[in-house]
Amino acid sequence: MNRRRVQIVILCEDKQQEVFARYFLKKRGFILDRNFRIEICPKGAGEQFVRKRYPAEVKAYRSKNYLSGMLVVLIDADKKTVEERLNQLDDALIEDLQQIRQPKEAIAIFIPKRNIETWIHYLQDEAVDEETEYSKLTNESACKPSVENLVNQCYQGLDENAPPSLQAACGELQRILPLLE
Repeated sequence: MNRRRVQIVILCEDKQQEVFARYFLKKRGFILDRNFRIEICPKGAGEQFVRKRYPAEVKAYRSKNYLSGMLVVLIDADKKTVEERLNQLDDALIEDLQQIRQPKEAIAIFIPKRNIETWIHYLQDEAVDEETEYSKLTNESACKPSVENLVNQCYQGLDENAPPSLQAACGELQRILPLLE
């Protein structure tokens, strides 16, 4: 596996999303060093924090060399659909007088429905649906075996019973994988 240094910014709601994303990127071959920055909600409404911070992070991403950086966004769908959340993020850019995310931009948006625990419980071989709110892990690092399972499934393809929001996330992954080449 090729490992290449790129500027990486993760914008997320909470510590669980941060641990999940950080470990996933590392296992996929990205180097998380001094070129790595995390923006995490300090307290309160994580979804609102991500939506409000998103335009500033996109502006910062666009001000740099596109080929050497990426923005990874994690935001829960909660009771909304993945598409509704994506539309909210597009609207936040438009309100900030920016273009919506372009197809060639290395801006990947991962939207677990209801929350990241849905994906974690699925990756622990549990039957899940995207309407139930699954319990949080007592230790955020306990998601690492689930993340390794996901990395393996990404290479082989997700099962057809994978949550639709996780299937959508595999499509989003294609926006950043070229940075490993």
